[in-house]
Amino acid sequence: MKINTSPLSIARRGFMFVLSSPSGVGKTTIAHKILSLEANIKLSISVTTRPKRPLEKEGEDYYFVSQKHFQQLVKEGQLLEYAQVYGHLYGTPKASIEAQLSTGMDILFDIDWQGTQQLKQVATSDLVSIFLLPPTFKALEERLCKRATDDAEIVQMRMAKAADELSHWAEYDYVIVNNDLEETIQTVQSILHAERLKRRRQSGLAKFVNNLRGE
Repeated sequence: MKINTSPLSIARRGFMFVLSSPSGVGKTTIAHKILSLEANIKLSISVTTRPKRPLEKEGEDYYFVSQKHFQQLVKEGQLLEYAQVYGHLYGTPKASIEAQLSTGMDILFDIDWQGTQQLKQVATSDLVSIFLLPPTFKALEERLCKRATDDAEIVQMRMAKAADELSHWAEYDYVIVNNDLEETIQTVQSILHAERLKRRRQSGLAKFVNNLRGE
């Protein structure tokens, strides 16, 4: 059963809920779990030039486009943020995100530190960011090897880049060590619930209070 923690009678602007980490820490698993447990939140679907993996679906995991198409989106200013990761381009469509935020929908982002920095520049008040850390560097390597989606060369490339990615932890609002998956999920949920209750997000609060006073 999904949890709905938003006040039903008070209008609220949604926010961008960012999860970042080096590959293998578990952000995608956590993101999917949050989506299954929480109401009023949707996954931001990125545009990417990366080839589609066997179990991925167009329009559900990513929008898979050519390099030329991606560059056209950049040129036309249609992306809220974009970055190159492991030789492939990733970006977030701008118009659909704003439309959903204005209706009170929260948008979950599974992006890296580069994308998060760009979002900070254009949407600071709408952004809540979490950085996930592995319990140890060895545990990170073990997780990358176990998931079996990349060959040994790619795993080593991801490990080499992880140290640099970890250096960006201080740029985030919250930092969580993902030692126990269930505990981490509960912590992420707690942050989500608290951020929804912040006064500045509740655009209908003044009207609600005025109605109370007039009763």
